[in-house]
Amino acid sequence: MSCRSAALAKLSRPAQWTLLLTTSVCITALLEAAGLPAAVLLGPMISAILLVTNGGTLRVPQLPHYAAQAVIGCLIAGAITPTIIITFLQKWPLFLGAVFAVVLVGALLGWLLSRLRILPATTAVWGLCPGAASAMMLMAEAFGADAHLVAFMQYLRVVFVTATASFVVRLWHSGSGAAAHHIAWFPPLHWSAFGQTMALAVLGGSLGYVSRLPAGVMLVPTFLGAALHAAGLVTLQLPPWLLAASYALLGWRIGLGFTRQILVHAARALPQTIMSIAVMIAFCGGLAFMLVKTLGIDPLTAYLATSPGGMDSVAIIAASSKVDFAFVIALQMVRFVVVLLAGPSISRFVANRIGPEQVPERPPAVDETLARIREDEGDLD
Repeated sequence: MSCRSAALAKLSRPAQWTLLLTTSVCITALLEAAGLPAAVLLGPMISAILLVTNGGTLRVPQLPHYAAQAVIGCLIAGAITPTIIITFLQKWPLFLGAVFAVVLVGALLGWLLSRLRILPATTAVWGLCPGAASAMMLMAEAFGADAHLVAFMQYLRVVFVTATASFVVRLWHSGSGAAAHHIAWFPPLHWSAFGQTMALAVLGGSLGYVSRLPAGVMLVPTFLGAALHAAGLVTLQLPPWLLAASYALLGWRIGLGFTRQILVHAARALPQTIMSIAVMIAFCGGLAFMLVKTLGIDPLTAYLATSPGGMDSVAIIAASSKVDFAFVIALQMVRFVVVLLAGPSISRFVANRIGPEQVPERPPAVDETLARIREDEGDLD
């Protein structure tokens, strides 16, 4: 162990948490200033990786981790509105066709990475699933994939996809594209809506926990809240500071599970992962071109709607652009739901087709680290 690692290991837990929080704020601010997507999650994740690979010994307790999952479920539920439901009902064959095409390409790319012995089958499939990256990471962990490698692949995809989408928007508007997205971190709270949101998070998260559904702490608030919100029975409000705290907890959870051995294993698959992301972006661009030519949809709307995530970043870009926002979010949401429902079956199918003898082995240190993490914190229910 290096002198720096030994020094960090000797720090008390409060001192390590203070260092982690300070580093997270600084890195997040730099990423925000650079205009990178999901900075509030990536900053804490990078900070946690730096801490744990240099001798840090922190772990995120289960209760805050579950609370963050429930908040993410409420966030997804709040995105489903009557307008989006109407848009889907009007164009459902188009939506489902486009969604299944993108999901199929992701599954084929995952199968290829597995077949080439680059990544385990379930990890490859979940890592390339288009959708909300944080939700895909939670689902992957629940269904036995390596959550750390999945997170690496998902957030690398988020960076590439959002950078490409931002470039397309700016090019389309001749340099005047998406305006800077300014966040009011502490807006006035509507106590009724905020109280309903917290009640949904607590009730839905608790039901998800006792149900023992895979990722149920997130999924039960998602579907229960979506039904209530779309029916107009509840109003949801998630202030940015609460979302930032939830993203930070998820980022720390991911980052603190990394080790030097896991990072080395991820780096080995980096060229192939980038190539897979590029293929997905190109395929979705071709799909958008087909929508424009066959249905006369606005090109920028078609591109953002078919873009392979992250859903939150695409929503921000769409909201600040002259596009059909309801169409973009509706297609993104349908794809997210399809991936949630079909992802486990797809990953199992690919894993069975590859066969256990084809799954690449991780270094023993990686398995030992993951076993230690699960032993300390317990598996995700």
